[in-house]
Amino acid sequence: MAVVLDLLNKDQRPRHPEKAHRPDQPVQQRKPEWIRVKAPGSPKWAETNRIVRENKLVTVCEEAGCPNIGECWEKKHATFMIMGDTCTRACAFCNVKTGLPQALDPNEPENVATAVEKLGLEHVVITSVDRDDLADGGAQHFADVIHAIRARSPKTTIEILTPDFLRKPGALEIVVAAKPDVFNHNLETVPSKYLKVRPGARYFHSIRLLQQVKELDPTIFTKSGIMVGLGEERNEVLQLMDDLRSADVDFMTIGQYLQPTKKHHPVIRFVTPDEFKAFETTAYAKGFLLVSSTPLTRSSHHAGEDFAKLKAARLAKLG
Repeated sequence: MAVVLDLLNKDQRPRHPEKAHRPDQPVQQRKPEWIRVKAPGSPKWAETNRIVRENKLVTVCEEAGCPNIGECWEKKHATFMIMGDTCTRACAFCNVKTGLPQALDPNEPENVATAVEKLGLEHVVITSVDRDDLADGGAQHFADVIHAIRARSPKTTIEILTPDFLRKPGALEIVVAAKPDVFNHNLETVPSKYLKVRPGARYFHSIRLLQQVKELDPTIFTKSGIMVGLGEERNEVLQLMDDLRSADVDFMTIGQYLQPTKKHHPVIRFVTPDEFKAFETTAYAKGFLLVSSTPLTRSSHHAGEDFAKLKAARLAKLG
């Protein structure tokens, strides 16, 4: 029997205990040429790694096994994952550790702000694990991190990638009141795949969450993303685009799903670059201000450059 171990922390306990007894899923033997990336290890990458370690921070770049970590850390771009490294959900696509999380670290907001200042970030992305164990799902902690960054590095623009705060009344209002520049919440996949891919979430709750952000503060940019290659049909992706536009979402990302281990959902197919380009063209036609649709697109990839494009697109639309 194969067991998914926490190799990031050299821990011999299962990283995904809920997946450990599942049968192995088929693994694509060879990635196509357009998926391959350069291994990390440059001096600038090492400097980013040092700052992350010194401030005892967790990054989604490492925890989720992002293929773009070499490129992003080379540029001193890191996506900080707050509220610990252990998630209360068990999504079939995700490589983040599952289990009972530890108590929140009261020093984390200041530690994140210190790292943002040391890295000299013009734009930072803050995400988190799901914390269904907390009364507000971690909403106040998100707000505390935003406030700490504003105090330390007032010129830094802030993008957050949040969980869905399912069954946490008032949580969204707390986060929106902290006024992030970009509010991102990913749908991850089409609704027909939720039962297998994202079983703890509800598709229309996520759509409504994004819509409520705009109702609470129309100045905040909203963003959402999906993975393809999970067995979805093209017409389902197009309908999802319409659902996002009905919620007035500004920015959509589409990337290729990559299978972290044999215990995770298999890659049904690798979507070609031409298909990604076609999704991009269609999404722009549906009215998104910005679309990123490539095999290696991830939620926070090129986030700083994309924020500048978002602002320019909004001004052009208003003008």
